[in-house]
Amino acid sequence: MEESNVKYNIIGLHIYIYIEHLGTTRSWQKLLSFRRNKLCTELELAAMEVTAIWLLLLLPCSFPGFLISSCMGSQIDYLNRLVASRRSSNPPLPESWAQLDDQGNSHSSPVFVGSQKGLMQADKIDKLPGQPEGVDFDQYAGYVTVDPVTDRALFYYFVESPVTSPNKPLVLWLNGGPGCSSLGYGAMQELGPFRVNSDGKTLYRNEYAWNNGTVANVIFLESPAGVGFSYSKNSSDYTQVGDKRTAEDSYVFLLNWLERFPQYKTRDLFITGESYAGHYVPQLASYILSRNKNTNQTVLNLKGIAIGNAWIDDNICTKGLFDYLWTHALNSDETNEGVNKYCNFASQDLVTNKAVAKNATDQCDQYQSRALTEMGDIDLYGIYSPLCNSSAIKPGSDGNVLNFDPCSDVHVKSYLNLAKVQAALHAKATKWSACSGVGWTDSPTSTLPEIRDLAKVIRVWIYSGDTDGRVPVTSSRYAIKTLQLPVETAWQPWYSDSEVGGYVVGYKGVVFTTVRGAGHTVPSYQPARALTMIASFLQGKLSPGPPPS
Repeated sequence: MEESNVKYNIIGLHIYIYIEHLGTTRSWQKLLSFRRNKLCTELELAAMEVTAIWLLLLLPCSFPGFLISSCMGSQIDYLNRLVASRRSSNPPLPESWAQLDDQGNSHSSPVFVGSQKGLMQADKIDKLPGQPEGVDFDQYAGYVTVDPVTDRALFYYFVESPVTSPNKPLVLWLNGGPGCSSLGYGAMQELGPFRVNSDGKTLYRNEYAWNNGTVANVIFLESPAGVGFSYSKNSSDYTQVGDKRTAEDSYVFLLNWLERFPQYKTRDLFITGESYAGHYVPQLASYILSRNKNTNQTVLNLKGIAIGNAWIDDNICTKGLFDYLWTHALNSDETNEGVNKYCNFASQDLVTNKAVAKNATDQCDQYQSRALTEMGDIDLYGIYSPLCNSSAIKPGSDGNVLNFDPCSDVHVKSYLNLAKVQAALHAKATKWSACSGVGWTDSPTSTLPEIRDLAKVIRVWIYSGDTDGRVPVTSSRYAIKTLQLPVETAWQPWYSDSEVGGYVVGYKGVVFTTVRGAGHTVPSYQPARALTMIASFLQGKLSPGPPPS
């Protein structure tokens, strides 16, 4: 994340809080030093504390626990910034957003599909630099043009399963942000076939990759344009983008990609993702189903969606965060009582699809600020996980996917910026970043209406790593509860490698499952359990029961 200055003008006095890259100077620590040394008046200090909570949301590198890993500009950082930027009520997208494109054309209007002749073979990767020996699957990477007028093109990385089968499904993975890379996160740190060693130059196998064995073929898509290697020749495409454009472009990508890889046209398609993909995934799924009804182009064989630690409702997710902090002994009783007394976490009315007004009082801000201070120096996105610092990389940790590496995004950034790696991926030579500062122009406060409708026609799974504090399990449970779905399969443990992998409950149309010991990016923390879970989802089964005694 670039250095930032946050200015406070209080009674004519400009107070500057300087945020340095990599967290070497922390704004929260400065607030504490101001209090200790009485460098500002009580009025000024109070005003600073009121706004300090939004530093977590706007500039999370300033908060203790956001060391090297997060400060590189993570998908969590960008989610925080979006939420803070629309602290006042942000109206949802109009109900007709999924029925019209940017030009106001209905879904019966054909979208762009270009010639894909010869491009599949051109996209085939011979070998990635530093790749281990014995790779037994094909991998592809390249660009798919989604708008020929502006030359807007999205970058993808595709890994086939080593076990060929005409029935093996196609999985599309989308990371969140908004504005963060599915290549840098999903492929290189979570569910892809490789992880990056601490040297930033070599790779090792992820034995729990989702393309392993009989599981799936997986596409990692960098979207929208401006994210990762994806680009446009029209600069406004980087400043005028949002949920609507992202869904439309992702749909056009899939149509063109399937022309490039026609053998997958009839495969079952599943869309998966995490964090702000709680918007991307249900919106794209809704768009696909609408287009399937009204188009003479390729019908996408969409069968289901799965979203991890999903940001699906602003207010519900925020309430879930503060409840989680208290229930996990990160906050005092007094602070929790203050948050519940003064904060109104009103949500979207699912009947009228209108945002309910909320009153973020000064007292609410003060208690939320206190809640975040009380947490101390921990990683909110895996509350029991180590932080990334100079001692985090230990000898012998490389090459073992079960050893969670808090500095993995540092290694990935080094690797993806190697010229020979970009050439092997058929990417344009550029400075690659995990997240990009695209200008987000539309984002509804809730995607629960889409999820409610999707649950009537396709498979819907929502899963939560139970040590994530940013979009915690409490947020997911509260969100699902608002859907008022009857329980069809009671809450029960599920198993992976003869141990409890988490817990699962089946509602009518929606399955909710937790992953024990996993943080915000579930496959990074618990790769074996994540693989067991996703295999069950793709098979249309609840996660496995206990092993035979």
